[in-house]
Amino acid sequence: MLVWVIYPPGFDPDKRYPALLYCGGGPQSAVSQFFSYRWNFQIMAAHDYVVIAPNRRGLPTFGREWNDQISQDYGGQNMQDLMSAARAFKKEPFIDENRLGAVGASYGGFSVFWMAGNHEGLFNAFIAHCGMFNFESWYGTTEEMFFANHDIGGPYWEDPTPHSYEFSPHNFVANWDTPILVIHGAKDYRVPKSEAFQAFNAAQLHGVPSRLMFFPDENHWVLKPQNSILWQREFFKWLDKWLK
Repeated sequence: MLVWVIYPPGFDPDKRYPALLYCGGGPQSAVSQFFSYRWNFQIMAAHDYVVIAPNRRGLPTFGREWNDQISQDYGGQNMQDLMSAARAFKKEPFIDENRLGAVGASYGGFSVFWMAGNHEGLFNAFIAHCGMFNFESWYGTTEEMFFANHDIGGPYWEDPTPHSYEFSPHNFVANWDTPILVIHGAKDYRVPKSEAFQAFNAAQLHGVPSRLMFFPDENHWVLKPQNSILWQREFFKWLDKWLK
């Protein structure tokens, strides 16, 4: 598994840094040194974070077999890829093992929601943007049925129910205990806003430190420049609060 590691400017190997695990979206989208106004590795590093960005199972450029291994296994081996990368780099002397966060959007947002209930103390803060929280409600509301049928395996009312529904993050909320920021756009039809509301309400009712950032004029992405500035400001405000 290829893992990108982005170091802060003026990196000092004798210093201990907070670190961020970047959970890629898609789910079949390669992780690379791409440019984005939001998910920008260089901006994260410039805020004095070491960025860990694995090319987990389900990403292209490593062959068809590797790419297909994510389908109907959303909470399986690819989640272990992400967490094994975090565990490995957490042992590095330049990373503070008590200041590790996980962030991601879309499938990456789902990844964060899933890890929130399964990480067993690995992370100290989470940020989930436009992620799937409840597979049943998502299946019934998304406008992109290819992913729902190909990657989840079909509707929840089938008999037997596709086993992928076992991976739905809402099944693991009883284990949530780590601060989480939930971000979503009102015009998101790929992963409708109700997923964010469910996740935020679950965190609040479970007593987990949490915050919801909601954009009434954005969709599955944050496209307006002013909103991107706000996004960056709140993104690092949350991380700095819990990891610095």
